[in-house]
Amino acid sequence: MSQGTPWKNTFVIGDIHGAHRALQQCLQRSGFDYEHDRLIALGDVCDGWPDTRDAIDALMRIRHLVYLLGNHDYLALQWMKYGVAEDLWLKQGGRETIASYQYTGVPESHIQFLDKAHLYFLEDNKLFVHAGIKFYLGLEQQDHEVFLWDRELVQTALYDKSQGKEAPLTSYDEIYVGHTVMKAQHPVHACEVWMMDTGAGWSGVLSMMNVETKQIFQSDPVPQLYPGVQGRKAYRG
Repeated sequence: MSQGTPWKNTFVIGDIHGAHRALQQCLQRSGFDYEHDRLIALGDVCDGWPDTRDAIDALMRIRHLVYLLGNHDYLALQWMKYGVAEDLWLKQGGRETIASYQYTGVPESHIQFLDKAHLYFLEDNKLFVHAGIKFYLGLEQQDHEVFLWDRELVQTALYDKSQGKEAPLTSYDEIYVGHTVMKAQHPVHACEVWMMDTGAGWSGVLSMMNVETKQIFQSDPVPQLYPGVQGRKAYRG
C-alpha cells in the first residue's frame, strides 16, 4: 500500500469506544507517525468510556486518516445533530458520550468528522468496514445498515475456521472488520477476514495492526486505564 503514497505505513485499529487513553497507548506503542503514517479506524470511536471527545480530537490530528462509520457513531450523530437520544443508545454508552461534551458542547468539527465518515473503504482489493457485508452480494447491493450492524460475515468465517475450512468467502484478498468482540482479546484471522474488535468497549483491550506486516500493538486492559469507571458495564443486567 505504501509504495508511491505519501505515507510510510498503514495501520488499522478496532473499536475505540471513548477510550482515549487506550488509543494513545496503541499509537505510542506502534511508533505511529502522525505526519507520515496512515491510520484506518474501523469505527465506533463513540460511546462507552468517558473520553469520546478527546478520542475524536486525537484522530483529527492524524494527517492521513481513513475513518469508517460505526453503529455507535451513527447513533451518537443523531444526538449531535438532532438531539435524538434513544434509551438503548444511552444504556450502551451514549450517556458517557453526552457527558464528554458536557462543559464544551459539541464542536461543529466533530459533527462533520462523523458526518463524512466512510461506510466502507476499498483499496488494493482490501476491504475495510465496521461490521461486515453480505458476502454473497456486491458492495453496491448492500443495504447501508449492513455495513454498520451485520455479523453474518464474521459468524460464517468463524464457523468455517472452527471446521478447518479456510477458503475465502469473497473475492477480496483481505477484509478488516470491527463491531463483533473477540473474546480472546486478540485479533482473529479466519478465511480472508481480520476481526479487530478486542473488547475495548467493555473489559478488553484496544488493538492496532500494521496492515503490511501484521504486527499487532495493544493497549492495557481498558478498565485498568479508567479505575473506578464502570462504562457500559454499569447498564448491564
